[in-house]
Formats: sequence, C-alpha cells, structure tokens
Amino acid sequence: MIILMQRIIRKSIGLLKKEPNHEQFQLWRQAQGDKIHRLAYDLNEDSIVLDVGGFEGQWASDIFGMYCCKVHIFEPVTEFARNISYRFQKNKNIIVYPYGLATSNSMSKISIVGDASSIYKTADQIETIQVVKASDFFQKHQISHINLMKINIEGGEYELLEHLIFEGWIQHIQNIQVQFHNFMPDSQKRMHNIQAELSKSHQTTYQYPFVWENWQRKS
Repeated sequence: MIILMQRIIRKSIGLLKKEPNHEQFQLWRQAQGDKIHRLAYDLNEDSIVLDVGGFEGQWASDIFGMYCCKVHIFEPVTEFARNISYRFQKNKNIIVYPYGLATSNSMSKISIVGDASSIYKTADQIETIQVVKASDFFQKHQISHINLMKINIEGGEYELLEHLIFEGWIQHIQNIQVQFHNFMPDSQKRMHNIQAELSKSHQTTYQYPFVWENWQRKS
C-alpha cells in the first residue's frame, strides 16, 4: 500500500521540481544560516546526533568537527552511502547506515537527482532503496534520547515526523532541524499540522519556511 501510494504521488508530481521560497532563502543567506544556525547547538562528545539524508556527509562532518559527538548518518542511495562510509571509515564516532528512516520497513524506488534525490520525483536514474521503521530502529539500537535530529529527505519529512509524533518519539528528541519541501501535495497544510503538534512539546529557535527550521524541546 505504501509503495502504491508513493507511485501515485510520483505520478501526480511528475517532473515538477520544488519551487524555492526566494524571500525566505535570501533572509536565510543574509543570516548565514548554513554556517551559523545549522551548527549552533549545545552539544558535546556524549551527544547523539542523527543525520537523516546524509548525501555527501558534509553537515555531519561539520557537526562532528565542532562537538566530537556520536553521529548516525542515514543515506539510502548506494553511491552516496558508499562515499560517506569511505569518507568516515576511520572515524568510529560516525556510523553510516545504507538505508533511510520512514514509517515502515519496506523497499522503494528513488529518483537520483543529486542532493534533490527523492522517492516522490521522477528522473532518468532510478534505484531501489531500503527504508526502515524509525521507532523500530531506535528500539533495536537502544536509543532513548537524541540531542539533535537533522531531516532533509525531499518530501519524506512529512511522513517521518507524523510517525515520530504518533509514536510519541518526538518527546525524546531535544532538537529537530528540518527542511520542509513544497512540491508535495498539500505541503503547506501538512507542514502547519506538524508544526502545531510540535509546538505542544517544542518551540522554534529559528524558522525560515521551506528553507530550514529548528524545534527545541521545551524545558
């Protein structure tokens, strides 16, 4: 059923690419968001960080370089995961998983478009990937607290966050750094619904709609 729905969504989206929120993006650039906001956290060597959508591993590298924390990278695209694994092969504090986090354990088709690769788009290059149920992963690996979870998975953020909220796992995450994407059907409505749920337990420390935002757990 999940795979069928993904195919329907991909078909409805077709070759449509996300339309960047230019005004918010300019504000983000002026604030040096990539260099400041995305890296400024209260972390140390005991912190647990999840990088969901690793791509080349640069953000994970920057975070580790600043805090020497434990970083778990999830990257389902074979080439990307292989390159990240090679990059951090001698760093025991950075662990790479060649699959994604989602709402269930399944296989899916992903369109390979560099850092915009997505199961909700169509492209010439397609790969079959594995995704695992996020709550099952946490239980299996005995992860009870996450200091920072970065999510950039080209449309998959909606289902993943809805899953974490439904399962009550959102309470165990100190910071959620997420990029919402506006090419998904009802993206504005779904984003607002997720934000309303997050606001019950978290509060924003920065927010640039459809660019980047961070939700920090309330004291």
